[in-house]
Amino acid sequence: MGRRRVPGGGAGPVGLVLAGCVSVQFGAALAATLMPRAGALGVVTIRLVAAAVILLVVCRPKVRGYTRADWGTVLVFGATMAAMNGLFYQAVARIPLGPAVTLEVLGPLALSVLASRRAVNALWAALALVGVFLLGGAGGLGGLDPVGAAFAVGAGSMWAAYIVFSSRTGRRFPQADGLALAMAVGAVLSLPFGIVESGSKLLNPTTLALGAGVAVLSSVLPYTLELLALRRMPAPTFAILMSLEPAIAATAGFLILHQALSWTGALAIALVVAASMGAVRTQVRGALREG
Repeated sequence: MGRRRVPGGGAGPVGLVLAGCVSVQFGAALAATLMPRAGALGVVTIRLVAAAVILLVVCRPKVRGYTRADWGTVLVFGATMAAMNGLFYQAVARIPLGPAVTLEVLGPLALSVLASRRAVNALWAALALVGVFLLGGAGGLGGLDPVGAAFAVGAGSMWAAYIVFSSRTGRRFPQADGLALAMAVGAVLSLPFGIVESGSKLLNPTTLALGAGVAVLSSVLPYTLELLALRRMPAPTFAILMSLEPAIAATAGFLILHQALSWTGALAIALVVAASMGAVRTQVRGALREG
């Protein structure tokens, strides 16, 4: 079987993914500045509710004509987004943005390694482990809060699921309709947690305005760009580009939050990025050979 050509698989979808990466990480940096006002779960709630309202108004998705499997995909996608954001913001509340995303990217990396089952992926896994050791060791960033690190790793597992269900949702629903419906599901699921943690703080006008900005940067814009890109490129290619997230996050953390990295910390992030990209490339080459 010959290699299947992906329509529009050139610079267009690549640009969409990279733009989404930049948007989501600078949105996360803005969210970190908002956490003292509303707490991590409060920020997640404002972000998802605002994003859901914006997407529902803009997309006006139809709710008729879908199968039970379609709705099941949307429900899982929405729950995945709520869990991914909740875990990640809990991590960012405890550890710097760059290291948080570096640990988070281990989820997609592990998925690529397990899916490929090629011997060379042992090298990529070892490279990533060296990066994680440097990141958490005394020579890196002076050690990371273990609870924050655990939240980041948990967010990574949800990130892997997000990639899978974003692609499935994009195939089952037109335009960004599936994303709008899934975002509404995520907003409903996150609302009780945000109310319990932040209460009336969620209604502060300044907090709401900043939260809306976070919603646009971290949810509406990047998720829409990624969903559109996944329709025009294979998921492994998408995962390679997403592997750049730790480097982008470290840059956003430095520029907005003044979270400087040591040379050891920068090397740790570079190793994890290289391991993630290498693992996905190995998976793509293996699939092409088998095809």
